[in-house]
Amino acid sequence: MKTLTLNIPDTLEIDNRDLAMLVSTKLYEQGKLSLGQAAEVAGLSKRTFAELLGSYNVSIFNFHAADLTSDVANA
Repeated sequence: MKTLTLNIPDTLEIDNRDLAMLVSTKLYEQGKLSLGQAAEVAGLSKRTFAELLGSYNVSIFNFHAADLTSDVANA
């Protein structure tokens, strides 16, 4: 796993855990990380990460609307 160092302003009151969660939820939402990978980046278990997704306005059901429409049409 890569390590990333970021310089953020002192006025931004965010701790490392919150920043890791923001990055991992965004990458999960974009489909660049699986649930397990995103949980690992955040330093959490899959279950805990999944439970916290809602508080970051990210759905655990990471499907595109077109996929859902296609699935319903094929049901």
